Amino acid sequence: MPQVNNWQLGRDMGYVYDAKYPARQFAFVFNINRCIACQTCTMACKSTWTFSKGQEHMWWANVESKPYGGYPQSWDAKILRMLEEANPGEQRWSEPASADNGQPYGQYDGQTIFEAAEQTLTPDSARVLGYLPPDEEWNSPNIYEDNPVGGRGVRDRLHETGEQLPIHNTWFFYLARICNHCSYPACLAACPRKAIYKRPEDGIVLIDQEQCRGYRKCVEACPYKKAMYRGNTRTTEKCIACYPRVEGTDPESDGQPMETRCMASCIGQIRMQGLVQLNDDGSWAEDRQNPLYYLVHVAKVALPLYPQLGTQPNGYYIPPRWVPRPYLRQMFGPGVDEAIERYVNPDRELLAVLQLFRRSNKIIFRYEFEEGPQVYEGTLRGRPVTLYNDTVIAFGSDGNELFRTTVEEPLHVRPEQHANSI
Repeated sequence: MPQVNNWQLGRDMGYVYDAKYPARQFAFVFNINRCIACQTCTMACKSTWTFSKGQEHMWWANVESKPYGGYPQSWDAKILRMLEEANPGEQRWSEPASADNGQPYGQYDGQTIFEAAEQTLTPDSARVLGYLPPDEEWNSPNIYEDNPVGGRGVRDRLHETGEQLPIHNTWFFYLARICNHCSYPACLAACPRKAIYKRPEDGIVLIDQEQCRGYRKCVEACPYKKAMYRGNTRTTEKCIACYPRVEGTDPESDGQPMETRCMASCIGQIRMQGLVQLNDDGSWAEDRQNPLYYLVHVAKVALPLYPQLGTQPNGYYIPPRWVPRPYLRQMFGPGVDEAIERYVNPDRELLAVLQLFRRSNKIIFRYEFEEGPQVYEGTLRGRPVTLYNDTVIAFGSDGNELFRTTVEEPLHVRPEQHANSI
């Protein structure tokens, strides 16, 4: 099996094909702390792409309540259990995190779904450790929504003091998901028809419907279960990252790269999407003023979803600050504690960059940060806090300014005659 560099794991790993990378990579950051599970993203995607016969069960974008919810049901618990069974007790991270040697989260010493398949699966055509969900697991996209976790080993009873930060005793959180458009897609690796490919211009993963024969190997292989079989056409379909919008050919775009439908419709302002430059080994090229690069590699508040699976997903999440840390570490890797600490106590630049989320439906390629006057001084959770009304300016693909916004949101006072009007 060829060896490829997986910078999220801090080491080389086995993959079915030799490494090949796009000029730029589609990527996104979701701030889970802001998600309210309104499902506006879900319905924006459904009403655009999956409203036809045979697509009733297809939710390319969805929001799940963790830890109990999932679509298909228990997708993550099942693949994590299979990985553990293939390599008992070895799914651990070692080595201290170091950006200098390409190990921003340390080194993952366990097996990936590709390496575990090579060790445990037969025949040779079984290239990826995975499973095929039965039909009933696709029936309920909102299963166990809003179900909280109480005391360990105590059923039907929640903690009496379950609401206290920094970690709640009674907890759940919303996990918004789309296809991660992975750098090493499991769906692509598993397809016997070679019907799945990454676009060379932006790394978006697509399925060639002319080549697909509906073997469902991609459905079985994708650990995130974002490839979905359509029975009436006998082909598999998946999120296409609204690529006409990303490439600027959507009629609404005026030639400017736009965010996807799920991103642009987000009520909670949890989403930011963009395109990042890659090095020859698939790692992100230094681009200090790209907001995604800043959040992932500078502020380090955004982490990949289940990096130990080995697909090098291009979806990143700012972890929820109230959830028990062991649960978050298994989901987002060993950078959780530092990410939450930086998010809860942001510096001036991070606080400004967080204001960029959902201020425009155009993709932000660069930002500038301008310091402003002090507007508040006090304490928060026993720490001194000073806030400044700094300005952050966003620029598009052509270098022109898209918008500018401040940390302190403007206050509008309704005139007396309209004070109670909507």
